[in-house]
Amino acid sequence: MPIKRRAFVGSVLATAVTAGLMKSRFAFAKDAFSGIDAVGQAALVRDKKITSLELVDAAIARIESANPKINAVVAEYFDKARKQAKTALPAGPLSGMPYLIKDLNDINGEIATSGSRLMAKHIGTENSLLAQKAIDAGMIVLGKTNTPEFGLMASTESMLLGACHNPWNPAYSTGGSSGGAAAAVASGMLPVAHASDGGGSIRIPASCCGVFGMKPSRGRMNFGEKEKMPGDIAVENCVSRSVRDSAMVFSLSEDTSAHAQFKPTGFVRGPAKQRLKIAFSTLSYNGKQPHDDVKASIEATAKLCKGLGHEIIEVKNPVSGQEFVDAFLTVWASVPAQLVQLAISLKLKPEEVLEPWTVGLAAFFAKQPKDALAKSLAYFKKVETAMDAFMAQYDAWLTPVLSSTPPRLGEQAPTVPFDTLYERITSYVAYTPIHNVAGTPAMSVPLGWGKNGLPIGSQFAAAKGNEGLLYALAYELELANGWAGKHAAVWVG
Repeated sequence: MPIKRRAFVGSVLATAVTAGLMKSRFAFAKDAFSGIDAVGQAALVRDKKITSLELVDAAIARIESANPKINAVVAEYFDKARKQAKTALPAGPLSGMPYLIKDLNDINGEIATSGSRLMAKHIGTENSLLAQKAIDAGMIVLGKTNTPEFGLMASTESMLLGACHNPWNPAYSTGGSSGGAAAAVASGMLPVAHASDGGGSIRIPASCCGVFGMKPSRGRMNFGEKEKMPGDIAVENCVSRSVRDSAMVFSLSEDTSAHAQFKPTGFVRGPAKQRLKIAFSTLSYNGKQPHDDVKASIEATAKLCKGLGHEIIEVKNPVSGQEFVDAFLTVWASVPAQLVQLAISLKLKPEEVLEPWTVGLAAFFAKQPKDALAKSLAYFKKVETAMDAFMAQYDAWLTPVLSSTPPRLGEQAPTVPFDTLYERITSYVAYTPIHNVAGTPAMSVPLGWGKNGLPIGSQFAAAKGNEGLLYALAYELELANGWAGKHAAVWVG
Protein backbone atom coordinates (compact mmCIF):
# COMPACT_ATOMS: atom_id res chain seq x y z
CA MET A 1 0.00 0.00 0.00
CA PRO A 2 1.38 3.47 -0.84
CA ILE A 3 2.79 5.39 2.13
CA LYS A 4 0.18 8.14 1.85
CA ARG A 5 -2.65 5.61 2.06
CA ARG A 6 -1.05 3.88 5.04
CA ALA A 7 -0.79 7.24 6.77
CA PHE A 8 -4.43 7.98 5.98
CA VAL A 9 -5.68 4.67 7.31
CA GLY A 10 -3.52 5.17 10.39
CA SER A 11 -5.24 8.48 10.99
CA VAL A 12 -8.64 6.81 10.57
CA LEU A 13 -7.67 4.25 13.20
CA ALA A 14 -6.48 6.97 15.55
CA THR A 15 -9.76 8.83 15.11
CA ALA A 16 -11.75 5.66 15.78
CA VAL A 17 -9.76 4.96 18.93
CA THR A 18 -10.31 8.52 20.16
CA ALA A 19 -14.04 8.14 19.48
CA GLY A 20 -14.09 4.92 21.50
CA LEU A 21 -15.16 2.85 18.50
CA MET A 22 -12.31 0.34 18.84
CA LYS A 23 -9.47 -0.51 21.16
CA SER A 24 -6.11 1.16 20.71
CA ARG A 25 -4.33 -2.12 20.07
CA PHE A 26 -5.95 -2.07 16.61
CA ALA A 27 -3.46 0.65 15.71
CA PHE A 28 -0.81 -2.08 15.74
CA ALA A 29 -2.62 -4.43 13.40
CA LYS A 30 -0.59 -6.50 10.92
CA ASP A 31 -2.19 -4.62 8.06
CA ALA A 32 -3.78 -1.21 7.92
CA PHE A 33 -7.35 -2.46 7.54
CA SER A 34 -7.89 -5.36 9.93
CA GLY A 35 -8.78 -3.18 12.89
CA ILE A 36 -11.60 -1.49 10.97
CA ASP A 37 -14.99 -3.14 10.64
CA ALA A 38 -16.57 -3.89 7.27
CA VAL A 39 -18.65 -0.71 7.20
CA GLY A 40 -15.51 1.32 7.87
CA GLN A 41 -13.41 -0.51 5.30
CA ALA A 42 -16.05 -0.08 2.61
CA ALA A 43 -16.25 3.64 3.43
CA LEU A 44 -12.54 3.97 2.66
CA VAL A 45 -13.15 2.41 -0.76
CA ARG A 46 -16.17 4.60 -1.39
CA ASP A 47 -14.16 7.72 -0.51
CA LYS A 48 -11.38 6.56 -2.86
CA LYS A 49 -8.84 6.47 -0.05
CA ILE A 50 -8.02 2.86 -0.88
CA THR A 51 -9.06 0.36 -3.53
CA SER A 52 -11.15 -2.76 -3.19
CA LEU A 53 -8.18 -4.74 -4.52
CA GLU A 54 -6.12 -3.60 -1.54
CA LEU A 55 -8.84 -4.87 0.82
CA VAL A 56 -9.03 -8.17 -1.05
CA ASP A 57 -5.26 -8.68 -1.06
CA ALA A 58 -5.03 -7.91 2.66
CA ALA A 59 -7.87 -10.32 3.49
CA ILE A 60 -6.30 -13.05 1.36
CA ALA A 61 -3.01 -12.60 3.21
CA ARG A 62 -4.78 -12.95 6.55
CA ILE A 63 -6.61 -16.08 5.39
CA GLU A 64 -3.38 -17.63 4.14
CA SER A 65 -1.75 -16.88 7.49
CA ALA A 66 -4.46 -18.19 9.83
CA ASN A 67 -6.29 -20.86 7.87
CA PRO A 68 -3.65 -23.60 8.18
CA LYS A 69 -4.15 -23.38 11.95
CA ILE A 70 -7.96 -23.45 12.05
CA ASN A 71 -9.34 -24.77 8.71
CA ALA A 72 -12.12 -22.18 8.47
CA VAL A 73 -11.95 -21.56 4.71
CA VAL A 74 -12.45 -24.69 2.60
CA ALA A 75 -12.68 -23.21 -0.92
CA GLU A 76 -10.71 -20.26 -2.28
CA TYR A 77 -11.77 -17.94 -5.11
CA PHE A 78 -8.80 -15.63 -4.76
CA ASP A 79 -7.98 -15.07 -8.44
CA LYS A 80 -11.64 -14.51 -9.29
CA ALA A 81 -11.95 -12.11 -6.36
CA ARG A 82 -8.94 -10.08 -7.47
CA LYS A 83 -10.39 -9.76 -10.96
CA GLN A 84 -13.75 -8.69 -9.58
CA ALA A 85 -12.10 -6.11 -7.34
CA LYS A 86 -10.65 -4.40 -10.41
CA THR A 87 -14.07 -3.96 -12.04
CA ALA A 88 -16.76 -1.35 -11.45
CA LEU A 89 -18.75 -2.65 -8.48
CA PRO A 90 -22.38 -1.91 -7.55
CA ALA A 91 -22.70 1.09 -5.27
CA GLY A 92 -23.57 0.42 -1.65
CA PRO A 93 -22.43 0.73 1.95
CA LEU A 94 -20.45 -2.55 1.77
CA SER A 95 -19.31 -2.33 -1.84
CA GLY A 96 -15.76 -3.57 -2.29
CA MET A 97 -15.76 -5.50 0.99
CA PRO A 98 -14.40 -9.08 0.96
CA TYR A 99 -16.85 -11.74 2.14
CA LEU A 100 -17.06 -15.49 2.73
CA ILE A 101 -20.07 -17.73 2.03
CA LYS A 102 -20.91 -20.83 4.07
CA ASP A 103 -20.47 -24.08 2.14
CA LEU A 104 -24.15 -24.98 2.51
CA ASN A 105 -24.88 -22.31 -0.13
CA ASP A 106 -24.26 -22.45 -3.86
CA ILE A 107 -22.03 -20.14 -5.85
CA ASN A 108 -22.54 -20.46 -9.59
CA GLY A 109 -19.82 -22.57 -11.20
CA GLU A 110 -18.12 -23.50 -7.92
CA ILE A 111 -17.94 -26.64 -5.81
CA ALA A 112 -20.70 -26.74 -3.16
CA THR A 113 -20.11 -29.76 -0.93
CA SER A 114 -22.44 -29.09 2.01
CA GLY A 115 -19.64 -30.70 4.00
CA SER A 116 -20.56 -34.13 2.64
CA ARG A 117 -18.83 -36.82 0.62
CA LEU A 118 -22.15 -37.28 -1.16
CA MET A 119 -21.79 -33.77 -2.60
CA ALA A 120 -18.01 -33.68 -2.97
CA LYS A 121 -18.20 -33.05 -6.72
CA HIS A 122 -21.40 -30.98 -6.81
CA ILE A 123 -21.09 -27.74 -8.78
CA GLY A 124 -23.46 -24.88 -8.06
CA THR A 125 -25.50 -23.78 -11.06
CA GLU A 126 -26.65 -20.47 -9.59
CA ASN A 127 -25.96 -18.20 -6.65
CA SER A 128 -28.07 -18.84 -3.57
CA LEU A 129 -30.31 -15.97 -2.53
CA LEU A 130 -28.17 -14.52 0.28
CA ALA A 131 -24.97 -14.96 -1.74
CA GLN A 132 -26.60 -13.09 -4.62
CA LYS A 133 -27.74 -10.30 -2.31
CA ALA A 134 -24.16 -9.89 -1.09
CA ILE A 135 -22.87 -9.80 -4.67
CA ASP A 136 -25.58 -7.32 -5.66
CA ALA A 137 -24.41 -5.14 -2.77
CA GLY A 138 -20.91 -5.07 -4.28
CA MET A 139 -19.32 -7.49 -1.83
CA ILE A 140 -16.56 -9.73 -3.16
CA VAL A 141 -16.74 -13.44 -2.35
CA LEU A 142 -13.30 -14.84 -1.49
CA GLY A 143 -14.41 -18.42 -0.87
CA LYS A 144 -16.44 -20.85 1.22
CA THR A 145 -16.39 -21.58 4.95
CA ASN A 146 -16.32 -24.92 6.73
CA THR A 147 -19.54 -26.58 7.85
CA PRO A 148 -20.60 -29.97 9.23
CA GLU A 149 -22.37 -32.34 6.87
CA PHE A 150 -25.56 -30.59 5.66
CA GLY A 151 -25.40 -28.38 8.76
CA LEU A 152 -26.72 -31.22 10.92
CA MET A 153 -24.20 -30.93 13.78
CA ALA A 154 -23.50 -28.52 16.64
CA SER A 155 -19.77 -28.91 15.96
CA THR A 156 -17.92 -28.36 12.68
CA GLU A 157 -16.06 -31.65 12.21
CA SER A 158 -16.92 -32.80 8.70
CA MET A 159 -15.37 -36.05 7.53
CA LEU A 160 -14.93 -34.47 4.10
CA LEU A 161 -13.70 -30.99 5.02
CA GLY A 162 -11.94 -31.77 8.30
CA ALA A 163 -12.43 -30.26 11.72
CA CYS A 164 -12.57 -26.49 12.17
CA HIS A 165 -10.50 -25.39 15.17
CA ASN A 166 -11.55 -22.73 17.65
CA PRO A 167 -9.22 -19.69 17.35
CA TRP A 168 -9.28 -19.23 21.16
CA ASN A 169 -7.95 -22.75 21.67
CA PRO A 170 -7.53 -24.98 18.60
CA ALA A 171 -8.20 -28.13 20.63
CA TYR A 172 -11.83 -27.05 21.02
CA SER A 173 -14.91 -26.90 18.81
CA THR A 174 -16.07 -23.80 16.93
CA GLY A 175 -19.68 -24.92 17.24
CA GLY A 176 -21.85 -25.51 14.23
CA SER A 177 -23.06 -25.32 11.74
CA SER A 178 -21.56 -21.93 10.82
CA GLY A 179 -18.33 -22.88 12.57
CA GLY A 180 -16.06 -21.91 9.69
CA ALA A 181 -17.66 -18.48 9.40
CA ALA A 182 -17.34 -17.77 13.12
CA ALA A 183 -13.75 -19.00 13.22
CA ALA A 184 -12.82 -16.86 10.23
CA VAL A 185 -14.22 -13.76 11.92
CA ALA A 186 -12.84 -14.60 15.37
CA SER A 187 -9.34 -15.10 13.96
CA GLY A 188 -9.39 -11.75 12.16
CA MET A 189 -9.49 -13.05 8.58
CA LEU A 190 -12.53 -10.88 7.84
CA PRO A 191 -14.77 -8.70 10.03
CA VAL A 192 -17.98 -10.37 8.85
CA ALA A 193 -19.01 -13.62 7.12
CA HIS A 194 -22.21 -15.25 5.90
CA ALA A 195 -23.93 -17.71 8.26
CA SER A 196 -27.19 -19.65 8.53
CA ASP A 197 -29.28 -21.07 11.37
CA GLY A 198 -31.68 -24.03 11.42
CA GLY A 199 -31.42 -24.91 15.11
CA GLY A 200 -28.87 -22.46 16.45
CA SER A 201 -26.24 -22.52 13.73
CA ILE A 202 -25.55 -18.76 13.82
CA ARG A 203 -25.79 -18.37 17.60
CA ILE A 204 -23.92 -21.54 18.62
CA PRO A 205 -20.67 -20.76 16.76
CA ALA A 206 -21.00 -17.07 17.66
CA SER A 207 -21.04 -18.11 21.32
CA CYS A 208 -18.19 -20.62 20.90
CA CYS A 209 -15.96 -18.17 19.02
CA GLY A 210 -16.73 -14.93 20.85
CA VAL A 211 -18.36 -13.07 17.96
CA PHE A 212 -21.79 -11.52 17.41
CA GLY A 213 -24.57 -13.42 15.66
CA MET A 214 -28.20 -12.52 14.91
CA LYS A 215 -30.78 -15.09 13.80
CA PRO A 216 -33.55 -13.21 11.96
CA SER A 217 -37.28 -13.84 12.24
CA ARG A 218 -38.66 -16.59 10.06
CA GLY A 219 -39.67 -15.10 6.72
CA ARG A 220 -37.54 -11.98 7.15
CA MET A 221 -35.16 -12.89 4.31
CA ASN A 222 -37.76 -14.30 1.87
CA PHE A 223 -35.98 -17.44 0.73
CA GLY A 224 -38.39 -18.98 -1.74
CA GLU A 225 -39.74 -22.50 -1.66
CA LYS A 226 -36.61 -24.38 -2.75
CA GLU A 227 -34.52 -22.92 0.09
CA LYS A 228 -36.88 -24.01 2.89
CA MET A 229 -36.42 -26.97 5.22
CA PRO A 230 -39.37 -29.01 6.50
CA GLY A 231 -41.03 -26.92 9.16
CA ASP A 232 -39.50 -23.77 7.64
CA ILE A 233 -36.99 -23.33 10.47
CA ALA A 234 -33.81 -22.26 8.64
CA VAL A 235 -32.79 -18.61 8.24
CA GLU A 236 -29.64 -16.78 7.13
CA ASN A 237 -27.68 -13.70 8.06
CA CYS A 238 -24.04 -13.40 9.21
CA VAL A 239 -21.57 -13.44 12.09
CA SER A 240 -19.39 -10.42 12.82
CA ARG A 241 -17.10 -8.77 15.33
CA SER A 242 -19.07 -5.53 15.44
CA VAL A 243 -22.82 -5.10 15.88
CA ARG A 244 -22.72 -2.45 13.15
CA ASP A 245 -21.52 -4.90 10.51
CA SER A 246 -24.26 -7.39 11.32
CA ALA A 247 -26.90 -4.66 11.26
CA MET A 248 -25.67 -3.51 7.86
CA VAL A 249 -25.59 -6.98 6.29
CA PHE A 250 -29.06 -7.59 7.72
CA SER A 251 -30.40 -4.37 6.17
CA LEU A 252 -28.99 -5.33 2.77
CA SER A 253 -30.42 -8.86 2.96
CA GLU A 254 -33.93 -8.43 4.38
CA ASP A 255 -37.02 -8.63 2.21
CA THR A 256 -38.09 -5.11 1.24
CA SER A 257 -40.60 -6.11 -1.41
CA ALA A 258 -44.26 -5.12 -1.41
CA HIS A 259 -45.05 -8.64 -0.19
CA ALA A 260 -42.58 -8.64 2.71
CA GLN A 261 -43.85 -10.43 5.81
CA PHE A 262 -42.45 -7.72 8.09
CA LYS A 263 -41.95 -4.00 7.75
CA PRO A 264 -38.28 -3.58 6.79
CA THR A 265 -36.04 -2.79 9.73
CA GLY A 266 -33.44 -0.89 7.72
CA PHE A 267 -30.00 -0.14 9.10
CA VAL A 268 -30.07 0.18 12.89
CA ARG A 269 -27.36 2.72 13.71
CA GLY A 270 -27.00 2.55 17.48
CA PRO A 271 -28.60 2.14 20.92
CA ALA A 272 -32.12 3.30 21.74
CA LYS A 273 -33.31 5.29 24.74
CA GLN A 274 -36.14 2.85 25.42
CA ARG A 275 -35.66 0.78 28.61
CA LEU A 276 -36.73 -2.80 28.14
CA LYS A 277 -38.68 -5.35 30.12
CA ILE A 278 -36.41 -8.39 29.86
CA ALA A 279 -37.46 -11.89 30.87
CA PHE A 280 -34.60 -13.92 32.32
CA SER A 281 -34.08 -17.65 32.83
CA THR A 282 -31.19 -20.09 32.94
CA LEU A 283 -33.15 -23.36 33.09
CA SER A 284 -33.34 -25.10 29.72
CA TYR A 285 -36.54 -26.59 28.33
CA ASN A 286 -35.41 -29.91 29.79
CA GLY A 287 -35.43 -28.34 33.27
CA LYS A 288 -31.66 -28.39 33.78
CA GLN A 289 -29.24 -25.64 34.74
CA PRO A 290 -26.24 -24.99 32.50
CA HIS A 291 -22.62 -25.42 33.56
CA ASP A 292 -21.65 -23.16 36.46
CA ASP A 293 -19.52 -20.91 34.22
CA VAL A 294 -22.42 -20.40 31.83
CA LYS A 295 -24.92 -19.75 34.61
CA ALA A 296 -22.61 -17.20 36.22
CA SER A 297 -22.03 -15.49 32.86
CA ILE A 298 -25.74 -15.14 32.08
CA GLU A 299 -26.45 -13.89 35.58
CA ALA A 300 -23.70 -11.29 35.05
CA THR A 301 -25.38 -10.26 31.80
CA ALA A 302 -28.69 -9.84 33.63
CA LYS A 303 -26.92 -7.70 36.22
CA LEU A 304 -25.34 -5.61 33.45
CA CYS A 305 -28.74 -5.04 31.83
CA LYS A 306 -30.26 -4.09 35.17
CA GLY A 307 -27.42 -1.64 35.73
CA LEU A 308 -28.24 -0.04 32.38
CA GLY A 309 -31.78 0.61 33.57
CA HIS A 310 -33.60 -2.35 32.03
CA GLU A 311 -36.13 -4.30 34.07
CA ILE A 312 -35.14 -7.94 34.65
CA ILE A 313 -37.91 -10.43 35.44
CA GLU A 314 -37.06 -14.04 36.24
CA VAL A 315 -39.39 -16.42 34.39
CA LYS A 316 -39.95 -20.08 33.66
CA ASN A 317 -39.20 -21.51 30.23
CA PRO A 318 -42.53 -21.59 28.34
CA VAL A 319 -41.64 -24.86 26.57
CA SER A 320 -41.04 -28.12 28.36
CA GLY A 321 -38.70 -30.91 27.67
CA GLN A 322 -38.91 -34.21 25.96
CA GLU A 323 -41.93 -33.51 23.75
CA PHE A 324 -40.04 -30.61 22.19
CA VAL A 325 -36.86 -32.64 21.73
CA ASP A 326 -38.74 -35.53 20.14
CA ALA A 327 -40.62 -33.28 17.73
CA PHE A 328 -37.54 -31.27 16.80
CA LEU A 329 -35.42 -34.38 16.18
CA THR A 330 -38.18 -35.90 14.08
CA VAL A 331 -38.30 -32.86 11.82
CA TRP A 332 -34.50 -32.57 11.83
CA ALA A 333 -34.08 -36.24 10.92
CA SER A 334 -36.50 -36.03 7.99
CA VAL A 335 -33.76 -34.44 5.86
CA PRO A 336 -31.18 -37.21 6.50
CA ALA A 337 -33.90 -39.72 5.66
CA GLN A 338 -34.22 -38.09 2.25
CA LEU A 339 -30.43 -38.01 1.84
CA VAL A 340 -30.17 -41.73 2.47
CA GLN A 341 -32.83 -42.35 -0.19
CA LEU A 342 -30.93 -40.05 -2.58
CA ALA A 343 -27.73 -42.03 -2.07
CA ILE A 344 -29.57 -45.29 -2.70
CA SER A 345 -31.18 -43.88 -5.86
CA LEU A 346 -27.66 -43.04 -7.09
CA LYS A 347 -26.65 -46.65 -6.40
CA LEU A 348 -24.34 -45.55 -3.60
CA LYS A 349 -23.99 -47.07 -0.16
CA PRO A 350 -25.25 -44.46 2.32
CA GLU A 351 -22.66 -45.41 4.94
CA GLU A 352 -19.87 -44.72 2.43
CA VAL A 353 -21.01 -41.26 1.35
CA LEU A 354 -22.85 -40.03 4.45
CA GLU A 355 -21.56 -39.66 7.99
CA PRO A 356 -22.62 -42.03 10.79
CA TRP A 357 -24.59 -39.25 12.52
CA THR A 358 -26.55 -38.54 9.32
CA VAL A 359 -27.24 -42.23 8.72
CA GLY A 360 -28.21 -42.58 12.38
CA LEU A 361 -30.70 -39.72 12.12
CA ALA A 362 -32.23 -41.38 9.05
CA ALA A 363 -32.58 -44.63 11.00
CA PHE A 364 -34.14 -42.68 13.88
CA PHE A 365 -36.68 -41.20 11.47
CA ALA A 366 -37.44 -44.60 9.92
CA LYS A 367 -38.45 -45.91 13.35
CA GLN A 368 -41.03 -43.17 13.87
CA PRO A 369 -44.73 -43.74 13.16
CA LYS A 370 -45.89 -42.74 9.68
CA ASP A 371 -47.68 -39.70 11.02
CA ALA A 372 -44.75 -38.56 13.21
CA LEU A 373 -43.60 -35.78 10.90
CA ALA A 374 -47.10 -34.34 10.51
CA LYS A 375 -47.65 -34.48 14.26
CA SER A 376 -44.29 -32.85 14.94
CA LEU A 377 -45.05 -30.00 12.55
CA ALA A 378 -48.44 -29.55 14.22
CA TYR A 379 -46.65 -29.42 17.57
CA PHE A 380 -44.35 -26.74 16.14
CA LYS A 381 -47.45 -24.60 15.58
CA LYS A 382 -48.41 -25.02 19.23
CA VAL A 383 -44.92 -23.96 20.31
CA GLU A 384 -45.12 -20.95 18.03
CA THR A 385 -48.46 -19.92 19.53
CA ALA A 386 -47.16 -20.38 23.09
CA MET A 387 -44.04 -18.37 22.31
CA ASP A 388 -46.05 -15.58 20.69
CA ALA A 389 -48.09 -15.28 23.90
CA PHE A 390 -44.97 -15.44 26.07
CA MET A 391 -43.01 -12.82 24.11
CA ALA A 392 -46.04 -10.49 24.07
CA GLN A 393 -45.43 -9.96 27.80
CA TYR A 394 -41.78 -8.88 27.42
CA ASP A 395 -39.54 -6.85 25.15
CA ALA A 396 -36.76 -9.46 25.21
CA TRP A 397 -35.85 -12.79 26.77
CA LEU A 398 -32.34 -13.51 28.11
CA THR A 399 -31.05 -17.10 28.37
CA PRO A 400 -27.81 -18.98 27.76
CA VAL A 401 -26.95 -19.92 24.19
CA LEU A 402 -25.49 -23.29 25.20
CA SER A 403 -25.37 -25.41 28.33
CA SER A 404 -21.56 -25.31 28.50
CA THR A 405 -18.48 -23.73 26.98
CA PRO A 406 -17.28 -25.38 23.73
CA PRO A 407 -16.44 -29.09 23.95
CA ARG A 408 -13.12 -30.52 22.85
CA LEU A 409 -12.95 -31.58 19.23
CA GLY A 410 -13.97 -35.20 18.95
CA GLU A 411 -16.56 -35.13 21.73
CA GLN A 412 -19.30 -34.27 19.23
CA ALA A 413 -17.72 -35.72 16.10
CA PRO A 414 -20.09 -37.46 13.65
CA THR A 415 -18.33 -40.78 14.33
CA VAL A 416 -19.33 -40.86 18.02
CA PRO A 417 -21.88 -43.68 18.58
CA PHE A 418 -25.35 -42.35 17.77
CA ASP A 419 -26.98 -42.78 21.18
CA THR A 420 -24.03 -41.13 22.94
CA LEU A 421 -23.91 -38.27 20.46
CA TYR A 422 -27.69 -37.81 20.68
CA GLU A 423 -27.44 -37.32 24.45
CA ARG A 424 -24.48 -34.95 24.15
CA ILE A 425 -26.05 -32.75 21.47
CA THR A 426 -29.54 -32.53 22.98
CA SER A 427 -28.02 -31.59 26.34
CA TYR A 428 -25.60 -29.07 24.83
CA VAL A 429 -28.08 -27.39 22.46
CA ALA A 430 -31.03 -26.84 24.78
CA TYR A 431 -31.68 -23.12 24.34
CA THR A 432 -31.47 -22.22 20.65
CA PRO A 433 -33.90 -24.49 18.68
CA ILE A 434 -36.99 -23.02 20.33
CA HIS A 435 -36.47 -19.78 18.40
CA ASN A 436 -36.22 -21.61 15.06
CA VAL A 437 -39.48 -23.40 15.80
CA ALA A 438 -41.21 -20.24 17.03
CA GLY A 439 -39.78 -18.07 14.25
CA THR A 440 -38.56 -15.47 16.75
CA PRO A 441 -35.37 -13.45 16.23
CA ALA A 442 -32.53 -14.20 18.64
CA MET A 443 -28.92 -13.13 18.98
CA SER A 444 -25.76 -14.33 20.69
CA VAL A 445 -23.82 -11.47 22.28
CA PRO A 446 -20.21 -12.23 23.32
CA LEU A 447 -20.29 -10.95 26.89
CA GLY A 448 -18.83 -13.81 28.97
CA TRP A 449 -15.81 -16.06 29.40
CA GLY A 450 -15.35 -19.42 31.05
CA LYS A 451 -12.59 -20.21 33.51
CA ASN A 452 -10.97 -22.13 30.65
CA GLY A 453 -10.63 -18.90 28.65
CA LEU A 454 -13.30 -19.83 26.11
CA PRO A 455 -16.16 -17.46 25.15
CA ILE A 456 -19.72 -17.65 26.45
CA GLY A 457 -22.51 -15.94 24.51
CA SER A 458 -25.67 -14.48 26.02
CA GLN A 459 -28.84 -15.15 24.02
CA PHE A 460 -31.48 -12.44 23.71
CA ALA A 461 -34.71 -13.09 21.83
CA ALA A 462 -37.67 -10.88 20.95
CA ALA A 463 -41.09 -11.14 19.34
CA LYS A 464 -41.22 -11.76 15.60
CA GLY A 465 -40.12 -8.81 13.55
CA ASN A 466 -38.31 -7.09 16.44
CA GLU A 467 -34.73 -7.40 15.18
CA GLY A 468 -34.40 -3.63 15.42
CA LEU A 469 -35.00 -3.76 19.17
CA LEU A 470 -32.37 -6.49 19.55
CA TYR A 471 -29.79 -4.64 17.45
CA ALA A 472 -30.30 -1.48 19.52
CA LEU A 473 -29.79 -3.50 22.71
CA ALA A 474 -26.69 -5.15 21.23
CA TYR A 475 -25.17 -1.76 20.45
CA GLU A 476 -25.76 -0.73 24.05
CA LEU A 477 -24.16 -3.89 25.40
CA GLU A 478 -21.24 -3.48 23.01
CA LEU A 479 -20.59 0.00 24.42
CA ALA A 480 -21.04 -1.12 28.02
CA ASN A 481 -18.92 -4.28 27.85
CA GLY A 482 -17.10 -4.10 24.54
CA TRP A 483 -15.49 -7.25 23.21
CA ALA A 484 -13.70 -5.70 20.22
CA GLY A 485 -10.34 -5.53 21.99
CA LYS A 486 -10.33 -9.23 22.98
CA HIS A 487 -8.27 -11.28 20.55
CA ALA A 488 -8.14 -15.01 20.09
CA ALA A 489 -4.91 -17.01 20.37
CA VAL A 490 -5.01 -17.41 16.59
CA TRP A 491 -5.41 -13.79 15.53
CA VAL A 492 -4.15 -12.22 12.32
CA GLY A 493 -5.64 -8.78 12.73
